[in-house]
Amino acid sequence: MTSAMEELLPGTRRALLHRIAVAQSEGRAPSFAAAVQRDGHLVWTGSRSSVDGHAPDADTQYRIGSITKTFTAVLVMRLRDEGLLGLEDPLEKHLPGTGVGEVTVAQLLGHSAGLSAETPPPWWERTPGSTRPQLSDVLGEETAMHPAGRRHHYSNPGYTLLGSLVEAVRGVTWGEALRREILEPLGLERTSTQPQAPHAGGWAVHPWADVMLPEPVEDLGLMAPAGQLWSTPADLCRFAAFLAAGDERVLGAESVREMRVPSVPLEAGEWNGTYGLGLQIMRQDGRTLVGHSGSLPGFLAGLWVSVDDGVAAVALANATSGPPTATVAADLVRIVADAEPRIPEPWRPLPEVDHELLELAGTWYWGTSAYVLRLVADRGVELEPLRGGGRRSRFVARADGTWVGLDGYYAGETLRAVHRGDGSVSHLDLGSFAFTREPYGPGDAVPGGVDPEGWRGFRF
Repeated sequence: MTSAMEELLPGTRRALLHRIAVAQSEGRAPSFAAAVQRDGHLVWTGSRSSVDGHAPDADTQYRIGSITKTFTAVLVMRLRDEGLLGLEDPLEKHLPGTGVGEVTVAQLLGHSAGLSAETPPPWWERTPGSTRPQLSDVLGEETAMHPAGRRHHYSNPGYTLLGSLVEAVRGVTWGEALRREILEPLGLERTSTQPQAPHAGGWAVHPWADVMLPEPVEDLGLMAPAGQLWSTPADLCRFAAFLAAGDERVLGAESVREMRVPSVPLEAGEWNGTYGLGLQIMRQDGRTLVGHSGSLPGFLAGLWVSVDDGVAAVALANATSGPPTATVAADLVRIVADAEPRIPEPWRPLPEVDHELLELAGTWYWGTSAYVLRLVADRGVELEPLRGGGRRSRFVARADGTWVGLDGYYAGETLRAVHRGDGSVSHLDLGSFAFTREPYGPGDAVPGGVDPEGWRGFRF
């Protein structure tokens, strides 16, 4: 139940319903279900159906295809956070004998391992997993399409390897790890590896006639970590809230933020976005969306989150092709974010004053470029140009009195205050760049020194 403050305005609700109604009608989908979440609360659900009086609701299961990959990526990131593996570890270190053991865990997560996009025939999405009982059956003989780490090349077999990696390190099946480590902690009671009633049936709609054909529902076996899951609009909205903010029971906010960082650039013109670690990243309508699309015969799915707007949307359909669920989910985010912009939290002062840190706030100069340093919560700082464009980053405090960059040009770089012998601050050092209180301030802080005659005019 939502409160009055959480409910959407009538005009917004109608715009959302109109969008999915158009998608179901023009996409010729037997049914279409969607949901929107704002600031962690489910604020709207809607559906359309070709059967009068039999529309799905927010708890009706659909197969979600490759959105499953994001769940698998979370399991891998948990292993990293527990120190059981490193993202730069070669696969062979933890899962020997695959024949592609030189690729790294990070490359598999970001689809840059250069592996094939699909399995050898027959088409894995329409055949039982029992036809590929071993990883060698999934990978086939021609495994390397491109040099590892050089380009993005989407790989379903790559996520099969990640699922097997989870099993090898955890000592339990991928499905069991998923249930214990993600589904139960997040309360995703209607997300499962096998369909659970009520669930939609998968259909193929003839491209040139209004007739349908049922699609087979196969257990994907080893390929399950790439696309097996069934879920609902409500459950996926809960998962979207986790992707926006993290949850210490599953994966902390910093690790989730790491998943949202682009890993390698995509091919020019492929699509308007990039890929992180198990997450697609897209720029649309001036905002950044993270999430994933998915499809399996009979089903289409889309999930997008705008972290800045606090809005997420899910769109699901039971058709092999037709309704653009990923596009619709992005449109639902836009409709809510544009019609009802997020109300910012009230400004509040910091809980305590750190006078030593306060002395660092204000204007600094890198050469003649003016920057401003602002203090934020938990002894963090932000550095950005005083005017115009330029390099800007947020920094989090370390225990040793330095800061490390979180984003932008200085992500991962160390910022430190350099003190003189008398204890006063001489300058800031950021990746060898010296920031001084005056432009080209005198002294030894500026590499190469400063002309002793100082600033001067020029008479023509």
